[in-house]
Amino acid sequence: MFVVAAISCLSMAALFLVEMSDPVVGIVVIAATILLMLTGVPVGIAILAAGGLGMWRLAGFDAMAVTFEDVPFATAASWSLSVIPLFIFMGIAMGKFNLTTPLFDAARQWLGKLPGGLAIATNFAGAGLAAASGSSIAISYALGRVAIPEMLRANYRPSLAVGVVAMAGTLGMLIPPSVVLVVYAGAAGTPIGPQLLAALIPGLVLATAFAVLILIRSILDPTLAPREDTGDITLRSRVTSLAGVAPVTTIVVVMVGGMYMGFFTPTEAGAFGALLAVILGWLFGGDRNVHRLGKTLVACLRETVAGVAAIFLLLMGVHVLTRVVALSGLADIMADAVTSIGLSRIAFLFVLVVVFLILGMFMDSLAMILLTVPVLLPVLTALDIDMIWYGVFMVILVEIGMVTPPIGMLSYIVHRLAQNPEVSLGRTVRLTEVFKGTAWFVIAGLVVLTALIFWPEIALWLPGQSNAG
Repeated sequence: MFVVAAISCLSMAALFLVEMSDPVVGIVVIAATILLMLTGVPVGIAILAAGGLGMWRLAGFDAMAVTFEDVPFATAASWSLSVIPLFIFMGIAMGKFNLTTPLFDAARQWLGKLPGGLAIATNFAGAGLAAASGSSIAISYALGRVAIPEMLRANYRPSLAVGVVAMAGTLGMLIPPSVVLVVYAGAAGTPIGPQLLAALIPGLVLATAFAVLILIRSILDPTLAPREDTGDITLRSRVTSLAGVAPVTTIVVVMVGGMYMGFFTPTEAGAFGALLAVILGWLFGGDRNVHRLGKTLVACLRETVAGVAAIFLLLMGVHVLTRVVALSGLADIMADAVTSIGLSRIAFLFVLVVVFLILGMFMDSLAMILLTVPVLLPVLTALDIDMIWYGVFMVILVEIGMVTPPIGMLSYIVHRLAQNPEVSLGRTVRLTEVFKGTAWFVIAGLVVLTALIFWPEIALWLPGQSNAG
Protein backbone atom coordinates (compact mmCIF):
# COMPACT_ATOMS: atom_id res chain seq x y z
CA MET A 1 0.00 0.00 0.00
CA PHE A 2 2.90 2.35 0.82
CA VAL A 3 4.40 1.69 -2.61
CA VAL A 4 1.10 2.51 -4.35
CA ALA A 5 0.76 5.73 -2.32
CA ALA A 6 4.32 6.73 -3.21
CA ILE A 7 3.73 6.09 -6.91
CA SER A 8 0.51 8.14 -6.88
CA CYS A 9 2.31 11.08 -5.22
CA LEU A 10 5.19 10.85 -7.70
CA SER A 11 2.81 10.73 -10.66
CA MET A 12 1.10 13.94 -9.51
CA ALA A 13 4.43 15.63 -8.85
CA ALA A 14 5.54 14.63 -12.35
CA LEU A 15 2.79 16.83 -13.80
CA PHE A 16 4.91 19.86 -12.86
CA LEU A 17 8.44 18.43 -12.82
CA VAL A 18 8.49 16.59 -16.15
CA GLU A 19 7.85 17.95 -19.64
CA MET A 20 4.93 16.09 -21.20
CA SER A 21 2.33 16.62 -23.90
CA ASP A 22 -1.28 17.45 -23.04
CA PRO A 23 -2.63 13.94 -23.82
CA VAL A 24 0.02 12.43 -21.55
CA VAL A 25 -1.14 14.80 -18.80
CA GLY A 26 -4.63 13.36 -19.21
CA ILE A 27 -3.29 9.81 -18.92
CA VAL A 28 -1.25 10.71 -15.81
CA VAL A 29 -4.30 12.31 -14.17
CA ILE A 30 -6.41 9.18 -14.73
CA ALA A 31 -3.59 6.91 -13.52
CA ALA A 32 -3.06 9.07 -10.42
CA THR A 33 -6.78 8.96 -9.66
CA ILE A 34 -6.84 5.16 -9.83
CA LEU A 35 -3.72 4.87 -7.67
CA LEU A 36 -5.19 7.21 -5.05
CA MET A 37 -8.35 5.11 -4.91
CA LEU A 38 -6.27 1.95 -4.47
CA THR A 39 -4.67 3.53 -1.38
CA GLY A 40 -8.10 4.01 0.19
CA VAL A 41 -8.69 7.68 -0.66
CA PRO A 42 -12.45 8.29 -1.20
CA VAL A 43 -13.33 8.30 -4.90
CA GLY A 44 -14.62 11.89 -4.99
CA ILE A 45 -11.55 13.29 -3.24
CA ALA A 46 -9.21 11.24 -5.45
CA ILE A 47 -10.82 12.57 -8.64
CA LEU A 48 -10.86 16.17 -7.37
CA ALA A 49 -7.22 16.04 -6.21
CA ALA A 50 -5.78 14.53 -9.39
CA GLY A 51 -8.17 16.44 -11.66
CA GLY A 52 -7.43 19.74 -9.93
CA LEU A 53 -3.69 19.33 -10.39
CA GLY A 54 -4.25 18.32 -14.01
CA MET A 55 -6.34 21.45 -14.57
CA TRP A 56 -3.58 23.56 -13.00
CA ARG A 57 -0.97 21.96 -15.27
CA LEU A 58 -3.04 22.37 -18.46
CA ALA A 59 -4.75 25.74 -17.98
CA GLY A 60 -3.00 27.45 -15.08
CA PHE A 61 -3.81 28.11 -11.45
CA ASP A 62 -6.44 30.78 -12.15
CA ALA A 63 -8.44 28.43 -14.40
CA MET A 64 -8.29 25.74 -11.74
CA ALA A 65 -9.46 28.20 -9.07
CA VAL A 66 -12.39 29.36 -11.22
CA THR A 67 -13.34 25.74 -11.90
CA PHE A 68 -13.37 24.89 -8.20
CA GLU A 69 -15.49 27.98 -7.53
CA ASP A 70 -17.97 27.14 -10.28
CA VAL A 71 -18.36 23.35 -10.10
CA PRO A 72 -19.81 22.96 -6.55
CA PHE A 73 -22.63 25.43 -7.20
CA ALA A 74 -23.28 24.18 -10.75
CA THR A 75 -23.56 20.61 -9.45
CA ALA A 76 -25.69 21.31 -6.38
CA ALA A 77 -27.98 23.79 -8.17
CA SER A 78 -28.83 21.38 -11.01
CA TRP A 79 -32.61 20.92 -11.13
CA SER A 80 -32.37 17.52 -12.80
CA LEU A 81 -30.02 16.19 -10.10
CA SER A 82 -32.36 17.28 -7.31
CA VAL A 83 -34.01 13.90 -7.81
CA ILE A 84 -31.03 12.24 -6.07
CA PRO A 85 -31.85 13.31 -2.47
CA LEU A 86 -35.52 12.50 -3.09
CA PHE A 87 -34.78 8.96 -4.29
CA ILE A 88 -32.34 8.38 -1.43
CA PHE A 89 -34.79 9.70 1.18
CA MET A 90 -37.58 7.54 -0.26
CA GLY A 91 -35.49 4.36 -0.08
CA ILE A 92 -34.34 5.08 3.47
CA ALA A 93 -37.89 5.91 4.59
CA MET A 94 -39.31 2.67 3.18
CA GLY A 95 -36.65 0.76 5.08
CA LYS A 96 -37.19 2.66 8.34
CA PHE A 97 -40.97 2.16 8.18
CA ASN A 98 -40.51 -1.58 7.37
CA LEU A 99 -42.45 -1.31 4.11
CA THR A 100 -39.97 -3.58 2.32
CA THR A 101 -40.00 -6.39 4.91
CA PRO A 102 -43.07 -8.23 3.48
CA LEU A 103 -41.55 -8.52 -0.01
CA PHE A 104 -39.63 -11.73 0.69
CA ASP A 105 -42.61 -13.40 2.35
CA ALA A 106 -44.87 -12.53 -0.61
CA ALA A 107 -42.30 -13.85 -3.09
CA ARG A 108 -41.94 -17.06 -1.04
CA GLN A 109 -45.71 -17.54 -0.91
CA TRP A 110 -46.07 -17.35 -4.69
CA LEU A 111 -42.81 -19.00 -5.80
CA GLY A 112 -41.83 -21.26 -2.91
CA LYS A 113 -43.30 -24.45 -4.42
CA LEU A 114 -41.05 -24.28 -7.50
CA PRO A 115 -37.72 -26.16 -7.62
CA GLY A 116 -35.27 -23.74 -6.02
CA GLY A 117 -38.30 -21.74 -4.93
CA LEU A 118 -36.66 -19.97 -1.99
CA ALA A 119 -33.76 -18.83 -4.19
CA ILE A 120 -36.17 -17.69 -6.92
CA ALA A 121 -38.22 -15.86 -4.30
CA THR A 122 -35.05 -14.18 -3.02
CA ASN A 123 -34.18 -13.12 -6.56
CA PHE A 124 -37.57 -11.52 -7.25
CA ALA A 125 -37.70 -10.02 -3.76
CA GLY A 126 -34.42 -8.33 -4.72
CA ALA A 127 -36.10 -6.94 -7.84
CA GLY A 128 -38.92 -5.61 -5.67
CA LEU A 129 -36.48 -4.07 -3.20
CA ALA A 130 -34.60 -2.55 -6.15
CA ALA A 131 -37.77 -0.76 -7.20
CA ALA A 132 -38.15 0.43 -3.61
CA SER A 133 -34.67 1.61 -2.70
CA GLY A 134 -32.16 1.40 -5.56
CA SER A 135 -29.30 0.63 -3.14
CA SER A 136 -27.44 -2.62 -3.86
CA ILE A 137 -25.82 -2.77 -0.43
CA ALA A 138 -29.11 -2.14 1.39
CA ILE A 139 -30.83 -4.85 -0.68
CA SER A 140 -28.12 -7.43 0.02
CA TYR A 141 -28.20 -6.71 3.75
CA ALA A 142 -32.00 -6.74 3.97
CA LEU A 143 -32.36 -9.93 1.92
CA GLY A 144 -29.36 -11.68 3.42
CA ARG A 145 -30.59 -11.44 7.00
CA VAL A 146 -33.90 -13.08 6.07
CA ALA A 147 -33.21 -15.27 3.04
CA ILE A 148 -29.83 -16.88 3.83
CA PRO A 149 -30.98 -18.57 7.07
CA GLU A 150 -34.25 -19.63 5.39
CA MET A 151 -32.37 -21.29 2.52
CA LEU A 152 -29.77 -22.92 4.77
CA ARG A 153 -32.55 -24.20 7.04
CA ALA A 154 -34.07 -25.84 3.94
CA ASN A 155 -30.65 -27.48 3.23
CA TYR A 156 -29.86 -25.33 0.20
CA ARG A 157 -26.23 -25.46 -0.83
CA PRO A 158 -24.48 -22.47 0.86
CA SER A 159 -22.93 -21.31 -2.43
CA LEU A 160 -26.41 -20.88 -3.95
CA ALA A 161 -27.81 -19.19 -0.83
CA VAL A 162 -25.12 -16.50 -0.68
CA GLY A 163 -24.71 -16.24 -4.46
CA VAL A 164 -28.35 -15.43 -5.15
CA VAL A 165 -28.39 -12.79 -2.37
CA ALA A 166 -25.33 -11.07 -3.86
CA MET A 167 -26.78 -11.08 -7.39
CA ALA A 168 -30.22 -9.95 -6.22
CA GLY A 169 -28.48 -6.97 -4.66
CA THR A 170 -27.01 -5.92 -8.00
CA LEU A 171 -30.51 -5.36 -9.40
CA GLY A 172 -30.72 -2.25 -7.22
CA MET A 173 -28.39 -0.46 -9.61
CA LEU A 174 -30.59 -1.10 -12.63
CA ILE A 175 -34.30 -1.26 -11.82
CA PRO A 176 -35.74 2.26 -11.33
CA PRO A 177 -35.55 4.30 -9.23
CA SER A 178 -31.78 3.83 -9.55
CA VAL A 179 -29.51 6.47 -8.03
CA VAL A 180 -26.59 5.08 -10.05
CA LEU A 181 -28.47 5.71 -13.32
CA VAL A 182 -29.28 9.25 -12.18
CA VAL A 183 -25.58 9.83 -11.44
CA TYR A 184 -24.71 8.45 -14.88
CA ALA A 185 -27.30 10.73 -16.49
CA GLY A 186 -25.76 13.70 -14.69
CA ALA A 187 -22.28 12.76 -15.89
CA ALA A 188 -23.28 11.92 -19.48
CA GLY A 189 -25.88 14.67 -19.93
CA THR A 190 -28.77 12.34 -20.77
CA PRO A 191 -32.39 13.11 -19.74
CA ILE A 192 -33.13 11.37 -16.44
CA GLY A 193 -36.72 10.25 -17.18
CA PRO A 194 -35.93 8.27 -20.36
CA GLN A 195 -32.72 6.98 -18.75
CA LEU A 196 -34.65 5.44 -15.85
CA LEU A 197 -37.36 4.00 -18.11
CA ALA A 198 -34.73 2.47 -20.41
CA ALA A 199 -33.48 0.30 -17.54
CA LEU A 200 -36.87 -1.14 -16.56
CA ILE A 201 -37.25 -3.88 -19.19
CA PRO A 202 -33.56 -4.95 -19.11
CA GLY A 203 -33.79 -5.10 -15.30
CA LEU A 204 -36.83 -7.36 -15.44
CA VAL A 205 -35.20 -9.49 -18.17
CA LEU A 206 -32.09 -9.86 -16.00
CA ALA A 207 -34.13 -10.86 -12.93
CA THR A 208 -36.06 -13.38 -15.06
CA ALA A 209 -32.82 -14.80 -16.49
CA PHE A 210 -31.51 -15.34 -12.95
CA ALA A 211 -34.77 -17.08 -11.97
CA VAL A 212 -34.70 -19.38 -15.02
CA LEU A 213 -31.08 -20.25 -14.25
CA ILE A 214 -31.99 -21.19 -10.66
CA LEU A 215 -34.96 -23.26 -11.86
CA ILE A 216 -32.94 -25.21 -14.44
CA ARG A 217 -30.02 -25.87 -12.08
CA SER A 218 -32.39 -26.98 -9.30
CA ILE A 219 -34.15 -29.43 -11.65
CA LEU A 220 -30.85 -30.84 -12.96
CA ASP A 221 -29.32 -31.10 -9.47
CA PRO A 222 -32.01 -31.57 -6.78
CA THR A 223 -29.34 -31.55 -4.03
CA LEU A 224 -28.58 -27.92 -4.87
CA ALA A 225 -31.96 -26.74 -3.58
CA PRO A 226 -34.06 -29.51 -2.00
CA ARG A 227 -37.81 -29.03 -2.07
CA GLU A 228 -38.97 -27.50 1.21
CA ASP A 229 -42.13 -28.29 3.12
CA THR A 230 -44.66 -25.80 1.75
CA GLY A 231 -47.64 -26.97 3.75
CA ASP A 232 -48.07 -23.46 5.17
CA ILE A 233 -48.58 -22.02 1.67
CA THR A 234 -52.29 -21.81 0.83
CA LEU A 235 -54.36 -19.71 -1.52
CA ARG A 236 -55.48 -17.61 1.44
CA SER A 237 -51.91 -17.01 2.64
CA ARG A 238 -50.88 -16.04 -0.88
CA VAL A 239 -53.66 -13.48 -1.21
CA THR A 240 -52.96 -12.15 2.29
CA SER A 241 -49.27 -11.69 1.43
CA LEU A 242 -50.18 -9.30 -1.38
CA ALA A 243 -51.56 -6.82 1.15
CA GLY A 244 -48.08 -6.46 2.63
CA VAL A 245 -46.53 -5.39 -0.67
CA ALA A 246 -49.34 -2.98 -1.60
CA PRO A 247 -47.59 0.15 -0.21
CA VAL A 248 -44.34 -0.47 -2.12
CA THR A 249 -46.28 -1.42 -5.26
CA THR A 250 -48.32 1.78 -5.01
CA ILE A 251 -45.21 3.94 -4.71
CA VAL A 252 -43.45 2.29 -7.66
CA VAL A 253 -46.54 2.36 -9.92
CA VAL A 254 -47.19 6.03 -9.15
CA MET A 255 -43.57 7.00 -9.85
CA VAL A 256 -42.81 4.91 -12.93
CA GLY A 257 -46.33 5.23 -14.35
CA GLY A 258 -46.33 8.98 -13.78
CA MET A 259 -43.01 9.39 -15.60
CA TYR A 260 -44.10 7.09 -18.44
CA MET A 261 -47.37 8.98 -18.99
CA GLY A 262 -45.62 12.33 -18.76
CA PHE A 263 -47.57 13.40 -15.66
CA PHE A 264 -44.38 13.85 -13.61
CA THR A 265 -40.86 14.94 -14.30
CA PRO A 266 -38.33 12.64 -12.60
CA THR A 267 -37.89 15.20 -9.81
CA GLU A 268 -41.64 15.42 -9.25
CA ALA A 269 -41.86 11.62 -9.31
CA GLY A 270 -39.14 11.48 -6.66
CA ALA A 271 -41.02 14.01 -4.54
CA PHE A 272 -44.27 12.02 -4.80
CA GLY A 273 -42.37 8.83 -3.98
CA ALA A 274 -40.76 10.37 -0.90
CA LEU A 275 -44.10 11.77 0.31
CA LEU A 276 -45.91 8.47 -0.27
CA ALA A 277 -43.14 6.57 1.54
CA VAL A 278 -43.74 8.68 4.65
CA ILE A 279 -47.55 8.62 4.48
CA LEU A 280 -47.88 4.90 3.68
CA GLY A 281 -45.07 4.05 6.09
CA TRP A 282 -46.90 5.81 8.91
CA LEU A 283 -50.24 4.21 7.99
CA PHE A 284 -49.04 0.66 7.31
CA GLY A 285 -45.66 0.44 9.06
CA GLY A 286 -47.16 -0.73 12.33
CA ASP A 287 -46.33 2.31 14.47
CA ARG A 288 -48.56 5.39 14.30
CA ASN A 289 -47.01 7.20 17.26
CA VAL A 290 -46.54 10.83 16.14
CA HIS A 291 -43.52 11.40 18.41
CA ARG A 292 -41.68 8.38 17.00
CA LEU A 293 -42.68 9.49 13.49
CA GLY A 294 -40.73 12.71 14.06
CA LYS A 295 -37.68 10.77 15.26
CA THR A 296 -37.86 8.48 12.24
CA LEU A 297 -38.05 11.42 9.84
CA VAL A 298 -35.03 13.06 11.49
CA ALA A 299 -33.07 9.80 11.14
CA CYS A 300 -34.10 9.56 7.47
CA LEU A 301 -32.97 13.13 6.82
CA ARG A 302 -29.60 12.59 8.50
CA GLU A 303 -28.86 9.48 6.45
CA THR A 304 -30.04 11.26 3.30
CA VAL A 305 -27.69 14.19 3.86
CA ALA A 306 -24.72 11.85 4.31
CA GLY A 307 -25.56 9.90 1.15
CA VAL A 308 -26.23 13.00 -0.95
CA ALA A 309 -22.98 14.66 0.16
CA ALA A 310 -20.95 11.64 -0.97
CA ILE A 311 -22.68 11.44 -4.36
CA PHE A 312 -22.44 15.16 -5.10
CA LEU A 313 -18.73 15.09 -4.22
CA LEU A 314 -18.37 12.39 -6.87
CA LEU A 315 -20.27 14.48 -9.41
CA MET A 316 -18.09 17.51 -8.70
CA GLY A 317 -15.05 15.34 -9.33
CA VAL A 318 -16.37 14.03 -12.64
CA HIS A 319 -17.11 17.58 -13.85
CA VAL A 320 -13.49 18.55 -13.14
CA LEU A 321 -12.19 15.37 -14.78
CA THR A 322 -14.36 15.98 -17.86
CA ARG A 323 -12.76 19.41 -18.31
CA VAL A 324 -9.27 17.96 -17.87
CA VAL A 325 -9.91 15.24 -20.46
CA ALA A 326 -11.30 17.84 -22.88
CA LEU A 327 -8.31 20.17 -22.38
CA SER A 328 -5.80 17.34 -22.81
CA GLY A 329 -7.36 16.16 -26.08
CA LEU A 330 -7.11 12.56 -24.86
CA ALA A 331 -10.72 11.70 -25.67
CA ASP A 332 -10.44 13.04 -29.23
CA ILE A 333 -7.30 10.99 -29.80
CA MET A 334 -9.12 7.87 -28.64
CA ALA A 335 -12.08 8.62 -30.91
CA ASP A 336 -9.78 9.13 -33.90
CA ALA A 337 -7.91 5.90 -33.10
CA VAL A 338 -11.10 3.83 -32.90
CA THR A 339 -12.50 5.22 -36.16
CA SER A 340 -9.16 4.96 -38.00
CA ILE A 341 -8.73 1.23 -37.28
CA GLY A 342 -12.29 0.61 -38.47
CA LEU A 343 -13.57 -0.95 -35.25
CA SER A 344 -17.29 -1.58 -35.59
CA ARG A 345 -19.85 -0.60 -32.98
CA ILE A 346 -20.42 -4.20 -31.87
CA ALA A 347 -16.70 -5.03 -31.77
CA PHE A 348 -16.01 -1.92 -29.68
CA LEU A 349 -18.76 -2.85 -27.22
CA PHE A 350 -17.34 -6.34 -26.75
CA VAL A 351 -13.93 -4.76 -26.13
CA LEU A 352 -15.60 -2.63 -23.45
CA VAL A 353 -17.05 -5.78 -21.86
CA VAL A 354 -13.53 -7.15 -21.40
CA VAL A 355 -12.17 -3.79 -20.18
CA PHE A 356 -14.96 -3.32 -17.61
CA LEU A 357 -14.63 -6.88 -16.32
CA ILE A 358 -10.94 -6.15 -15.70
CA LEU A 359 -11.69 -2.76 -14.10
CA GLY A 360 -14.33 -4.41 -11.93
CA MET A 361 -11.63 -6.54 -10.35
CA PHE A 362 -10.12 -3.57 -8.51
CA MET A 363 -12.42 -0.55 -8.85
CA ASP A 364 -15.64 0.59 -7.20
CA SER A 365 -18.80 0.65 -9.34
CA LEU A 366 -19.34 4.42 -9.31
CA ALA A 367 -15.64 4.99 -9.91
CA MET A 368 -15.82 2.88 -13.07
CA ILE A 369 -18.74 4.92 -14.37
CA LEU A 370 -17.44 8.35 -13.47
CA LEU A 371 -13.88 7.75 -14.66
CA THR A 372 -14.80 6.23 -18.02
CA VAL A 373 -17.71 8.42 -19.16
CA PRO A 374 -15.61 11.58 -19.82
CA VAL A 375 -12.98 9.57 -21.70
CA LEU A 376 -15.36 7.45 -23.79
CA LEU A 377 -17.98 10.10 -24.61
CA PRO A 378 -16.39 11.26 -27.92
CA VAL A 379 -15.75 7.63 -28.95
CA LEU A 380 -19.36 6.67 -28.29
CA THR A 381 -20.55 9.71 -30.24
CA ALA A 382 -18.27 8.85 -33.17
CA LEU A 383 -19.67 5.30 -33.28
CA ASP A 384 -23.24 6.63 -33.05
CA ILE A 385 -23.95 4.73 -29.83
CA ASP A 386 -27.07 5.97 -28.05
CA MET A 387 -26.03 7.37 -24.66
CA ILE A 388 -29.27 6.32 -22.95
CA TRP A 389 -28.76 2.75 -24.18
CA TYR A 390 -25.10 2.90 -23.15
CA GLY A 391 -26.11 3.87 -19.61
CA VAL A 392 -28.05 0.62 -19.25
CA PHE A 393 -25.24 -1.37 -20.89
CA MET A 394 -22.65 0.13 -18.55
CA VAL A 395 -24.69 -0.41 -15.39
CA ILE A 396 -25.19 -4.11 -16.20
CA LEU A 397 -21.44 -4.40 -16.72
CA VAL A 398 -20.80 -2.63 -13.43
CA GLU A 399 -23.31 -4.96 -11.72
CA ILE A 400 -21.27 -7.93 -12.88
CA GLY A 401 -18.10 -6.23 -11.65
CA MET A 402 -19.61 -5.87 -8.17
CA VAL A 403 -19.49 -9.64 -7.62
CA THR A 404 -16.35 -10.68 -9.53
CA PRO A 405 -13.06 -11.33 -7.67
CA PRO A 406 -10.76 -10.04 -6.34
CA ILE A 407 -12.73 -6.94 -5.23
CA GLY A 408 -16.39 -7.86 -5.83
CA MET A 409 -17.74 -5.48 -3.18
CA LEU A 410 -21.15 -7.14 -2.87
CA SER A 411 -19.55 -10.57 -2.59
CA TYR A 412 -17.48 -9.36 0.36
CA ILE A 413 -20.53 -7.74 1.98
CA VAL A 414 -22.58 -10.93 1.72
CA HIS A 415 -19.63 -12.99 2.97
CA ARG A 416 -19.25 -10.68 5.98
CA LEU A 417 -22.98 -10.95 6.64
CA ALA A 418 -22.76 -14.74 6.49
CA GLN A 419 -20.18 -14.72 9.31
CA ASN A 420 -23.02 -13.84 11.69
CA PRO A 421 -24.04 -17.15 13.35
CA GLU A 422 -27.69 -16.09 13.29
CA VAL A 423 -27.49 -15.72 9.50
CA SER A 424 -25.34 -18.77 8.71
CA LEU A 425 -27.00 -20.96 11.39
CA GLY A 426 -23.55 -21.66 12.79
CA ARG A 427 -22.12 -22.92 9.49
CA THR A 428 -18.84 -21.73 8.01
CA VAL A 429 -19.35 -19.90 4.71
CA ARG A 430 -16.12 -19.23 2.85
CA LEU A 431 -15.53 -16.34 0.46
CA THR A 432 -14.78 -18.83 -2.32
CA GLU A 433 -18.33 -20.17 -1.91
CA VAL A 434 -19.73 -16.69 -2.53
CA PHE A 435 -17.69 -16.29 -5.71
CA LYS A 436 -18.62 -19.83 -6.78
CA GLY A 437 -22.29 -19.06 -6.18
CA THR A 438 -22.22 -15.88 -8.26
CA ALA A 439 -20.28 -17.39 -11.19
CA TRP A 440 -23.37 -18.89 -12.86
CA PHE A 441 -25.25 -15.61 -12.50
CA VAL A 442 -22.35 -13.72 -14.07
CA ILE A 443 -22.67 -15.97 -17.13
CA ALA A 444 -26.42 -15.26 -17.28
CA GLY A 445 -25.70 -11.53 -16.99
CA LEU A 446 -23.26 -11.70 -19.90
CA VAL A 447 -25.89 -13.49 -22.01
CA VAL A 448 -28.40 -10.69 -21.29
CA LEU A 449 -25.70 -8.13 -22.09
CA THR A 450 -25.03 -9.81 -25.45
CA ALA A 451 -28.75 -9.73 -26.24
CA LEU A 452 -28.79 -6.03 -25.38
CA ILE A 453 -25.93 -5.38 -27.82
CA PHE A 454 -27.67 -7.11 -30.73
CA TRP A 455 -31.18 -5.91 -29.84
CA PRO A 456 -30.83 -2.40 -28.37
CA GLU A 457 -34.63 -2.01 -28.55
CA ILE A 458 -34.79 -4.00 -25.31
CA ALA A 459 -33.69 -0.79 -23.60
CA LEU A 460 -34.85 1.87 -26.05
CA TRP A 461 -38.42 0.74 -26.76
CA LEU A 462 -40.02 1.90 -23.50
CA PRO A 463 -38.56 5.44 -23.43
CA GLY A 464 -39.49 5.75 -27.11
CA GLN A 465 -43.13 5.01 -26.27
CA SER A 466 -43.31 7.30 -23.24
CA ASN A 467 -43.90 11.00 -22.73
CA ALA A 468 -41.06 11.27 -20.21
CA GLY A 469 -38.53 14.01 -20.67
